[in-house]
Amino acid sequence: MLFDQVIDTFSIFGSRLDGFPNVISIILAVGALALIADYGYMLWMRLKMPPGPLPWPIVGNTFMLPDNKPWIWFEELSKKYNVPLVTVWIGRNPTVWINDAWTASEIFEKRAGIYSSRPRMLVFAELGAGQSNLVNMYTFTPSQRDRWRVHRKLMHHGVGVQQVRRYRDFQNNESKTVAYDLLSSPEDYVKHFERYATSVVSIIAFGRRVESSQDPIITEVIASMHLAADLNVPGKSFPMLMETFPLLAKVPNAIAPWKHGLGRKRGFPFFYALADEAAHNGSHEDTYVKHVFGEKEKYNLDVNEISALTGNLFGAGSDTSSSTLITFILACVAFPETLVPAWEELDRVVGTQRSPGWEDEEQLPYIRAFVKEVLRWRSVAIIGGQPHAPTQDDVYKGWFIPKGTWIQGNVWAIHHHDREFPDPDRFNPGRYLTGSEDSRPFPNEKGYMTFGWGRRVCSGQALAEQGTWITVARLLWGFNIEKKRRADGSLVEVDIFDYTNGLNMRPQPFECSITPRSEEIRKTIEREGKQALEELEQYRGETKYRMSTFYQKNELLFKQYMGQK
Repeated sequence: MLFDQVIDTFSIFGSRLDGFPNVISIILAVGALALIADYGYMLWMRLKMPPGPLPWPIVGNTFMLPDNKPWIWFEELSKKYNVPLVTVWIGRNPTVWINDAWTASEIFEKRAGIYSSRPRMLVFAELGAGQSNLVNMYTFTPSQRDRWRVHRKLMHHGVGVQQVRRYRDFQNNESKTVAYDLLSSPEDYVKHFERYATSVVSIIAFGRRVESSQDPIITEVIASMHLAADLNVPGKSFPMLMETFPLLAKVPNAIAPWKHGLGRKRGFPFFYALADEAAHNGSHEDTYVKHVFGEKEKYNLDVNEISALTGNLFGAGSDTSSSTLITFILACVAFPETLVPAWEELDRVVGTQRSPGWEDEEQLPYIRAFVKEVLRWRSVAIIGGQPHAPTQDDVYKGWFIPKGTWIQGNVWAIHHHDREFPDPDRFNPGRYLTGSEDSRPFPNEKGYMTFGWGRRVCSGQALAEQGTWITVARLLWGFNIEKKRRADGSLVEVDIFDYTNGLNMRPQPFECSITPRSEEIRKTIEREGKQALEELEQYRGETKYRMSTFYQKNELLFKQYMGQK
């Protein structure tokens, strides 16, 4: 009896499953048709867009990307297809890479009205800095463009071309302290450069300098900048793999280790706390954060916008500037022959009783050329910063570029094109000397595209160029920078290709020797350094906040400020 009931139960259940295989077959068939249609669309778009490798269904070219320095691969693709720009598919989304200076100028400069927006950036923007950040803002609609202009205007008040000349006194003094510090601890040149660049930005923003290389503003903030720089380099590993598989971004953070801590929205960010502290407690009236808070009501700025505006100052002026100076040291060590003309010019124009100043710039053409070659040779923002996106469909030389497409300038390829820069990996200031046989035409008067293009050019360009010139000139004047000699007399070699893999690249650590060129110059550096520290005393100060403990200690403040939004 019981056996018969069991048989009957299984018979009823089986009858209900009779149609189940048909349902699965239908689902699979629909899925296959959708996949075929989607892949067909990708191939159709590929025929219209700039050439590139054949994408695979769903994943595109993601798994063809090299593990390191993809910008070199993009450069090689341009050579393979003999075109100035190529298309690489990240998942189902095409990315156009420009590998030619003239093409970058025509698209980003001459068509700036179309190519000044940002595309959707899942990792860097939506899970990271967000749309409250000038760097990521869309400009597809009039309201978006208006908000972007507000942020750009506020940023220009901090580091615009007209503003940075006002900072020359303390920037010059901070540069003198770098030379002074190198007398006692030349092996710590990286720390000295990071302290210098961060201190200049801190004075601009908060009216407070950074005195020590151990200050948390350096050790923690620059580390966070390095992390952010790693988030927007195309790759086939997490977190950038979420750009290929965006559904993975929807998985809760608690069970999604591939998010690397992204996507945690905080209502009272660290940079807002620094800004609020300096704006309401700082002794200096003419600071960037006081200006921003003064404009808060006028432009209805919220917590995240003020935080982003403050943080962007550090992004525009600290990590990038220090990395450029490290590259300068590497160039000196690897190409010592370029130092001799610099010393001859500086000795003739400046002498030994003072270091060079901005008033000497017109009389130092070789030093100007030297600085330009530093900025060209190993540019920090090696893929031109964040991608641009056209606000409408466009056609360039017969190639279709759809609205919203990622389009990015490959600064590495642009600065290593042998048409403009023969023997591009050789550090050669002669490229920038008028009448030199090494000089070649370039689409802009600067001769490099280090800071990006058009309306999205780096906000901190003028500050970075100003600071790089005075510091490079001073260090060339003051020091012999050369390979380190071991105890057995052998030299420590350096590798000019050994750079980090982030969006803002810098040389991997290397050893070198940095010594004063003469006793007279050493005494001048010491005298000027001590005087500079006295003049910088007015900017002494310290923040009570630490990024490493901030978010744990201020949970209540987060909730309060989130409630006010």
